[in-house]
Amino acid sequence: MRPPREVAVTGIGVVAPGGTNRKEFWTLLTDGRTATRRLSFFDPAQFRSQVAAECDFDPAAAGLSAQQVARNDRFVQLALAAALEAVDDSGLDLRPAGTGGLGDDDAGPVVGVSMGSAVGATTRLENEYVVVSDSGRHWEVDPRYASSFLYHALVPSCLATEIADRFGTHGPAAVVSTGCTSGIDAVGHGAQLIADGEADIVIAGASDAPISPISVACFDAIRATTQHNDDPEHASRPFDASRDGFVMGEGAAVLILEDAAAARARGAHVYCHVAGYASRSNAFHMTGLRPDGAEMAEAIRIAMSAARVNPDDIDYVNAHGSGTKQNDRHETAAFKRALGPRAYGVPVSSIKSMIGHSLGAIGSLEIAACALTIETDVVPPTANWTTRDPVCDLDYVPNVARDHAVDVALSVGSGFGGFQSAVVLTGPNR
Repeated sequence: MRPPREVAVTGIGVVAPGGTNRKEFWTLLTDGRTATRRLSFFDPAQFRSQVAAECDFDPAAAGLSAQQVARNDRFVQLALAAALEAVDDSGLDLRPAGTGGLGDDDAGPVVGVSMGSAVGATTRLENEYVVVSDSGRHWEVDPRYASSFLYHALVPSCLATEIADRFGTHGPAAVVSTGCTSGIDAVGHGAQLIADGEADIVIAGASDAPISPISVACFDAIRATTQHNDDPEHASRPFDASRDGFVMGEGAAVLILEDAAAARARGAHVYCHVAGYASRSNAFHMTGLRPDGAEMAEAIRIAMSAARVNPDDIDYVNAHGSGTKQNDRHETAAFKRALGPRAYGVPVSSIKSMIGHSLGAIGSLEIAACALTIETDVVPPTANWTTRDPVCDLDYVPNVARDHAVDVALSVGSGFGGFQSAVVLTGPNR
């Protein structure tokens, strides 16, 4: 049996609140600026939480055709835009089928797609229901008013099929939907395809556009989102004693994963390697977390083992850091459990403090941030941190980015349903 292949990240594309490309995204994070504001997509007055992290996204400016916009929900549009940037960044010749790109060469590399999403086409499905039910007035809806692309919105696999179609890929294609860990899990799945030899190149990442009345109402009902409506810019406060819930966000991040040997042979720029990944379930509660963080700690240990690194090798931890009371305490406990004394000496930060929580997309956005951290040796801060919670007593890089050599980064995620995932990224020369 041949050893697993190394997996390199050779392209990054981002659409995020406050930054509709990779450069703007990284500038926002390293400046410590926040992109949270009063929700503007609809009137939020009736809701408990009225703030959001929205993308100022123009699909035409991002390179999408009128037909792509017409048939796709916003979450697919965001993903396509991020994928276009990532492919361009990688230097790979990926073009639509029949136009002579890598996908048309039967003897060429196998190109796959692994994308994640927690809630899929929520926005379009809700809008469609409002129309066919005449704003909920009719129990028996009138299908004559439904869009011809309603089925496209109903099936989450449209995310992978649209990207595969745009880039002419014929390898494995899948959508991973594991709640808020979807972005990590989709990249982990894509990396495994390459390590196992099932694909040579994978377009991997995640996208979600959940800012809609139904989503806001659902998180209101369980009091998971913040009530800091009077100060939207400082509403997301991970690890701070005054935190009271997360800020709903949206966005997409796409990474180009390649067999590292092939990437080096073609002279590609390598941001980092996806060196280890693991996922565990707490089998405990749909939304609750065990205070000891055991399952997240186990995922961290398995990911480190796969990457052949020890706790003392970890230079940076990108936290899930949602800003809920229980998550931040659970996660802090998991870091202590998995890293031991090293937990107190490694910088930990949450970019959700600046771009909100985009559900399934956020894991890929956080991996993109880790790759750029390794690239630049700059650790993004946790914005809005002013008051210590005695239980959250680690180094959360408060408010200001930090110059810090990073060769090994750990990123973690925690999702409703009990999902706990971790990924280890290492520098290209490690």
